[in-house]
Amino acid sequence: MNGKYSREITVAAALGLLLAALAIFAPNFFELQPLLSRFTSQMPALVAAIGITGVIITRQIDISIGAQFSMCAVVAGLVAAAGMPLGVAVLAAVGTGVVMGAFNGILVAWLGLPSIVVTLATMVTWNEMLRLWQQGRLLPLPDGIQWFGLSQAAGQSVVIAVAVVLLLAAAWAMKNLAAGRHVYATGTDAEAARLAGIDPKRVTFGVFVLMGGLAGLAAVLNLVQSPQVQPNAGDGLELKVIAAAVVGGVAITGGRGNLWGVLLGLMLLANVNPALTHFKMEPYWERAIQGLVILLAVVADGLKRSKKTTA
Repeated sequence: MNGKYSREITVAAALGLLLAALAIFAPNFFELQPLLSRFTSQMPALVAAIGITGVIITRQIDISIGAQFSMCAVVAGLVAAAGMPLGVAVLAAVGTGVVMGAFNGILVAWLGLPSIVVTLATMVTWNEMLRLWQQGRLLPLPDGIQWFGLSQAAGQSVVIAVAVVLLLAAAWAMKNLAAGRHVYATGTDAEAARLAGIDPKRVTFGVFVLMGGLAGLAAVLNLVQSPQVQPNAGDGLELKVIAAAVVGGVAITGGRGNLWGVLLGLMLLANVNPALTHFKMEPYWERAIQGLVILLAVVADGLKRSKKTTA
């Protein structure tokens, strides 16, 4: 097996086995419209996962992404409900995410605070602000927002196209642009990157800002799939996207990983819940399975590092 892509190959094989089992024992899983709807519903998470991948590669973490997602969704919904065009709502959501990401980035990159502590604190802060602000109320959206004012089929195509284009652009940038190489260098060895002329603080700040902006865009892609905004729309998103990244081969210790593995990891984890439903198992097993998969991925990384150390 190709060592460089062993994790991606393993995840692809696991996904293939799961889909094969569904094809044999639950063939109605592959009915076109439900399958398309499930795939479309995962596109916001894919966009958010692109952002979290950059953060993890720089050897940081952002567990406030779900709270950012919820806040951006509410801001976009309020702007749209005020009669503003959808484009303005998109800018408001992305701008809100950028501000929250910049706040995290300043505390982590420039003040040197641990990212796990910072983003835990901001996660609680944003969630409590939303709770006091909206008090759990659903926010109805005006006509013309759901599916961008198009038919459901056309709207689904737009959502998928936006996410796929972002994935392709980000994958290309991570491999070919200096900024992408700086992200890997910072995560591999920040001091060596600094000696090579890279500013690790600026890189770290940048990935948190990008994370926030993508959380805002992801919130919009989720918002257009429903006639109303839920203030807790991002609950659990942090586990989902971090799990997708780690399972897909992004090293939690930084410096390694690619977006194709993240895509495979997300698709694998996203199919766990519908698979449980089709196999008539209790859905609460989903979180337990996600946690187990994350643990196995981290243990595999640990064993791989120990082998390299003793070699």
